[in-house]
Order: sequence, then structure tokens, then C-alpha cells
Amino acid sequence: MTTDTASSAPSGYAGDVTPQQAWEWVSAGSAVMVDVRTDAEREWVGYVPGAVGLAWKQWPGMALNPGFDAGVRAAAEGGRRVVLLCRSGVRSVAAARRATELGVEAWNILEGFEGDPDTEKHRGAVGGWRFHGLPWKQN
Repeated sequence: MTTDTASSAPSGYAGDVTPQQAWEWVSAGSAVMVDVRTDAEREWVGYVPGAVGLAWKQWPGMALNPGFDAGVRAAAEGGRRVVLLCRSGVRSVAAARRATELGVEAWNILEGFEGDPDTEKHRGAVGGWRFHGLPWKQN
């Protein structure tokens, strides 16, 4: 693990990584990415090719996904490290905590896919996976 961009977190999961570190791990095959945004977010806003799409909460109503536990265990099969991605890096913390409870080495990707809102309350210009020019596609 590279310690300059990954930090240990005493908050119930392995830690936080930058989008760049997460991509390095995924590219090297030392982690699998799990995108915990809703299906609609991945479909309309964009997705990371090769990431496992596994909603933490489901639309409408944003109820917890009853299939999350089985899905994250399957993604981590064989002891693989999991890096979790959401819109801004908030839902992925909750998902990382749950994955850790299940025995998965789970890391939160800071900034998420879209980053924080700018002064106009638009996402995509202040941090995030897309902002950093990492691989993504849009339907």
C-alpha cells in the first residue's frame, strides 16, 4: 500500500484513498471497485468500466439494498480488497463500514464520482473521479 495517498481510518473501515490511488490499485489487480450509486446514477451520470455496480441504497425511497451483503461478499471473493465509489464519498463510507462488518477489506474513495458542489451548486468541477480524468463512460 502507498501510504502517501491512502490513509488509515479508525471509523469502522480500512481507510480512505484518493481516486488516483483507487485506480492504481484496480489497474494493478490488487483491488476491485464497487460502485454503490443507484442504477439510475450509473446509467445517466456515468460509470467506471469494469466496476461492480452494487447500489447501497435503491431508488425510489433510498431504502437499503437487501442484496448488498451478498453482492459485496461476492466482489471480495478470494480476499480481494474492495474500493467503494459513490457520488461524493458519503454513501461509500457507510457501505465500507458495512462491508468491514462482513469481513471485507473495504476502502472509501474520497471525492466520489462527481466531487463536491461548486459555488453554483454544480458537481464535476471540484474533485471527483471524472474531474481527475480517470476512466469513465456515459450511456
